[in-house]
Amino acid sequence: MPPVIKAENLSKAYQLGEIGTGTLSRDLERYWAKIRGKEDPFLKIGEVNDRTKKGQSDVVWSLKDINFDIEQGDAVGIIGKNGAGKSTLLKILSRVTAPTTGSVKLKGRIASLLEVGTGFHPELSGRENIYLNGAILGMRKAEIKRNFDEIVDFSGVERYIDTPVKRYSSGMYVRLAFAVAAHLEAEILIVDEVLAVGDAEFQKKCLGKMGEVSKGEGRTVLFVSHNMASISQLCNKAILLNNGKLDYFDYAASTINEYLKTDNSQAEAIFKANKSLSMSVLSASLINKDGKKSSEIALQSNFTIKVTYQVNTPQRDVICAVGIMHQGTPINTTWTEPATLQEGIYHTYFQMDLLHLAIGTYTIGIGLSIGKSNIQYIGEALIFTIELDRLSDSTIVSYEANTGLLINQMKFETIKDNEANF
Repeated sequence: MPPVIKAENLSKAYQLGEIGTGTLSRDLERYWAKIRGKEDPFLKIGEVNDRTKKGQSDVVWSLKDINFDIEQGDAVGIIGKNGAGKSTLLKILSRVTAPTTGSVKLKGRIASLLEVGTGFHPELSGRENIYLNGAILGMRKAEIKRNFDEIVDFSGVERYIDTPVKRYSSGMYVRLAFAVAAHLEAEILIVDEVLAVGDAEFQKKCLGKMGEVSKGEGRTVLFVSHNMASISQLCNKAILLNNGKLDYFDYAASTINEYLKTDNSQAEAIFKANKSLSMSVLSASLINKDGKKSSEIALQSNFTIKVTYQVNTPQRDVICAVGIMHQGTPINTTWTEPATLQEGIYHTYFQMDLLHLAIGTYTIGIGLSIGKSNIQYIGEALIFTIELDRLSDSTIVSYEANTGLLINQMKFETIKDNEANF
């Protein structure tokens, strides 16, 4: 079966700063090359899109030499760091912008939701925008009318359907926009990170609908998200982009593991002190059974999570918490007893006693709170891997009833900086 989406050497270059090269002669040189069908000479000095480094060129490649095939009925997640090129790829696939070089071939109609209110006119009502959006997607009036009631019911904005959408909140906007994109009968559904605007109940509803569209109706779904649990739940395949290049394209679980390994995988993380908060995290590190910092932990081995944080003013009921997650799913969370701490720097050590984890990549989140009030949370502060082939036959793992989450008791100790032996 031929693919419904085929990208060949797909690249997109952008010029930083103002449009134009800065000189009339170079502008004419580029124009003359374009007339002759030649490559833009200015692109030869383009650089990889690494936003963390200062470059030497004003031309950056947001995407560079991307190649992939997507079959009908596939649900494909697109993951990567901010600035990796995910949104640019979706814009090219949605024909919002054209590639600089290479080509992309699509088979079928496309419904896109790239940002809140995509394709909506603010002065028109929700009802009018449904018909407008459907017409843009190439639907006949009869098709739109047939799905109209289902769209309104799914969106949950029936009371406001005849109100101009400029008066909608961002959550109402995205509810109606997703309902239109998912229910009008396009063969390819493209969704960017906009679902994060909706509430938890609506996000769950959207994921269910996208799963139904892909598995039940055989339509193709492309989904960008930083929520690895959503990608794992919805997608059967995933693409990993890094600095505009395709690093990995495989089954979703394998791609997510690759992303977590390459995305700042480290045994120690340093954070900038936030003096505007009553306390803030300064660093975190993972220490193996030999007392060394390591991002590779042996199965059935004890390891320690060390969290260093600064208390800017004396506080009561201070709690430090750490959580372990796998592909966005919480595995274990523990926290210290509420304590009264004076101004200063503190180190809290969480001792993990024989926590049995399967082979894979895990992330650690860190939180500081005063009583029930959250002060600071850092997700994916540390990333580590378990690299043994399999669990031993003698391994005993306890699970919480009906949840499948691992239960484990952690010991902790908090020491003030000037009292520690380093």
